[in-house]
Amino acid sequence: MPYGFLDMVSTPAVKAAQQANGSLDFWSNFAGDRAFDRLTANEAAFIAQRDSFYMATISENGWPYVQHRGGPPGFLRVLDERTLACADFRGNRQYISVGNLAANDRTSLILMDYVGRRRLKIFAHAEVSNDPDVVAKVVLPSYEAKVERALMFHLDAFDWNCPQHITPRFTQAQIEQGVSVLQQRIVELEAENRALKANSVSKDDAHADL
Repeated sequence: MPYGFLDMVSTPAVKAAQQANGSLDFWSNFAGDRAFDRLTANEAAFIAQRDSFYMATISENGWPYVQHRGGPPGFLRVLDERTLACADFRGNRQYISVGNLAANDRTSLILMDYVGRRRLKIFAHAEVSNDPDVVAKVVLPSYEAKVERALMFHLDAFDWNCPQHITPRFTQAQIEQGVSVLQQRIVELEAENRALKANSVSKDDAHADL
C-alpha cells in the first residue's frame, strides 16, 4: 500500500540504511494506506492551535536551512485541503528562506504540540506571494508585526510522528492558566480557613460566658 510521505524520502541510500538496520521489509510491506495528501478536519484543528513551526529549505550550495516561524495561535492558516499559508513577518532581514525558495521551492515543515506530545510533518512546494488578496488572508490585525509577504504551502504529503522522545513543554499562557486555577483554590481555602477560625473563636467565647 502507498505511504506517501515515506515513499518520497525512500531513496536508495535510505533503503540501504533500512536494510542494514533490519527495517526494510517492515516498511516495504507496510499494511495500510497512508498516502496522506489531503488535510482533514483533524489536521486543520491541530494546525489552528499552533503558535510556531519549523521550516526547512535547501540552499543553492546544498545546505539545508531550518528556520523557526512563530506568531499567535492559528497564524498558519489552512486555506483548503491542500493549501496552507502564513504571513512572512519582518525579522533580521537576511531573507535566507525566501532566497532558497526562489531557487528550490521544496520545503518541509514540522509542527509541534509539546504538551500533547504530537508532531505533524509536512512536505510541500512553497510559493512566495505579494498578491494583496493572498496577503489579506494571512494578516493578523491584533499582532504588531510587519507583514512583508505571504508564504503559501502546496501540500504534497504529511505524516504524524510517534510521541517518543518529545519532552512536554508549556507556554506562558498555559502555565498562567494552570496557576490561576491553583490561585483560585488558594483563595477558597483561605476563606474557608478564616471561616473556621471565626467559628472556633465564637465557640470559645460562648464557653467562656458559661
